[in-house]
Amino acid sequence: MRKKIHKSDAEWREQLSPEQYRVTREKGTERPFTGDYGVSDEHGIYHCVCCHAPLFENEHKFDAGCGWPSFDRPLTSGCVAQQPDDSHGMQRIEVLCARCDAHLGHVFPDGPPETTGQRYCINSVAIDFHAGE
Repeated sequence: MRKKIHKSDAEWREQLSPEQYRVTREKGTERPFTGDYGVSDEHGIYHCVCCHAPLFENEHKFDAGCGWPSFDRPLTSGCVAQQPDDSHGMQRIEVLCARCDAHLGHVFPDGPPETTGQRYCINSVAIDFHAGE
């Protein structure tokens, strides 16, 4: 893992679009079916929109029918962090970029049982796809 990234609120606001900032820095959620949630055969890696850390591989993306990109695992064991999230009257596990603490989404235990059984439900505005990596 690369060195932890720390930026001021003003620096994040300058770097990110208003929607990226709302989701990644204020723990928001994009509306379902509005981003890149489709599945393709293209090889590549999804990176954090804030710090560009590699997070998820396209070959582990699947259609969960939920309207957000879903992955059955992160790229490596240390690239994302998890913490309890009791907001909105629900008990969930929040997924964060381990390098910059960007809110990415949540992980649920209802993923494909033939792989990990996990569903990393990730906001598409929190990640950028780099084809061919």
